[in-house]
Amino acid sequence: MHYIFLVTANEGYTIDQYAESWTRASRLIQQAPGAQGTRLHRMVGDGRRALAIATWESKAARDSAAEMQGDDVLAIIESQADWVAIQFIGEFEAPDWEVLPPDPE
Repeated sequence: MHYIFLVTANEGYTIDQYAESWTRASRLIQQAPGAQGTRLHRMVGDGRRALAIATWESKAARDSAAEMQGDDVLAIIESQADWVAIQFIGEFEAPDWEVLPPDPE
């Protein structure tokens, strides 16, 4: 299951500034049962936007982790409120369809 959102740094800030705090919060969140990694993808040609993707073994695991976030995670998230706008895109299942390149011989 993938939890996806768009992060936009406010005028005068960059995604690089946000990424440091995002990394600190993600390291804490990834200690939760069912966490399977997070990724922050910089938008090509736009230094103020990124796509954030957190992967979980299930929606239940993600929901449980969100309910149990500690004060450290909440403090990091709140410290970013003046820097970024976060738009939740949605929760997506693992892919039903996947086409990968052939294995090199």
